[in-house]
Amino acid sequence: MTHAEDLLALARDVLLPVYAPRQLVLARGQGARLWDSSGRDYVDFAAGIAVCSLGHCDPELTAALVEQAGRLWHTSNVFVSEPPLRLAQELVAASRFAERAFLCNSGAEANEAAIKLVRKWAANAGRPPQRRVIVTCRGSFHGRTLATVTATAQPKYQQGFEPLPEGFRYVDFNDIAQLEAALSGGDVAAVMLEPVQGEGGVLPAAPGYLQAARALCDRCDALLVLDEIQCGMGRTGTLFAHWQDGVVPDIVTLAKALGGGFPVGALLAGPKVAGAMVVGAHGTTFGGNPLAAAVARVALRRLASEEIVANVARQSQALRDGLQALNREFGLFAEVRGRGLMLGAVLKPEHAGQAGAIGDLAAECGLLLLQAGPDVLRLVPALNIRDDEVADGLARLRQALAAFVGG
Repeated sequence: MTHAEDLLALARDVLLPVYAPRQLVLARGQGARLWDSSGRDYVDFAAGIAVCSLGHCDPELTAALVEQAGRLWHTSNVFVSEPPLRLAQELVAASRFAERAFLCNSGAEANEAAIKLVRKWAANAGRPPQRRVIVTCRGSFHGRTLATVTATAQPKYQQGFEPLPEGFRYVDFNDIAQLEAALSGGDVAAVMLEPVQGEGGVLPAAPGYLQAARALCDRCDALLVLDEIQCGMGRTGTLFAHWQDGVVPDIVTLAKALGGGFPVGALLAGPKVAGAMVVGAHGTTFGGNPLAAAVARVALRRLASEEIVANVARQSQALRDGLQALNREFGLFAEVRGRGLMLGAVLKPEHAGQAGAIGDLAAECGLLLLQAGPDVLRLVPALNIRDDEVADGLARLRQALAAFVGG
């Protein structure tokens, strides 16, 4: 057996079988390229599921990590260190709405904290448990903890984990009438939405939808929670995705791109909820550790830069143009949708369910892709991806699509 085969066999032996990884072993990366253990290179349009926002082994992120690693790794939140305080300060300032931040380790933790903050705010207001309902949208994805998987209104993620927590209500995304009906009973404490649904198929909020949600929340004294774990931090073309929708949320959750590959998450709380929690009400052992905070500070500064904003716009258009050209040649896509560098190529009905097969062919051609459900190819490359990397990736995608059509 080769070294890669040994490792793949070891993975099958020692890991819980909850993943179905592609059968290759990635060994190193640089920018928007990766190399496997045999030395073969890949253009990376997946970025660790929209995580490696500045590519692999970015020199500034690496320097921040190494410098902090020589000073202080971990203290817990029983003590104070400077990097997480500065990160929280900078996130609050960048957000344009928040007063306080809570730092954690992942998107699921950030959304779990948001759910608890909503319920605590409602409890403080004297609402009984039955009037602390949180409304979420079908097709959403908010995490894998028991509460966040319940908030995730997709049965495939929930089956077998019942009984699920109570207090969630589901509506169709982009359906304002359903949302209004869901809030009409006076028992809703919050509406929790993704400005662009990721796992649900790279589906953006329709024009005016978030504004209508904000107005309904105001009318019904409910909070507006925006999950920007995948679509935030520059991915859609602005630092925060909801800026494009002209709304002011009460809570925003972040993770993925914020750490550029180092695990970190954050909850940002606006003035209505910033004071709802008290000492001991919530916590995390590792959240906001100095290593993660030092890296995230550099990532935040870079992701907010005009350079990244301009590159996202340019490369988004290049990818859209390239996908449309491929569609004229092969006729596989019903539409290309999304915002910025969060794009989904939706397969036509006659090719439904084949996104995974195309992803396998793409890997064979040296391109790493994701899917968003069985029918959508998802492209979420590094936000600083170069022109030549985009062109090379599209050329490799063409090879994969040619193989798919010819196969």
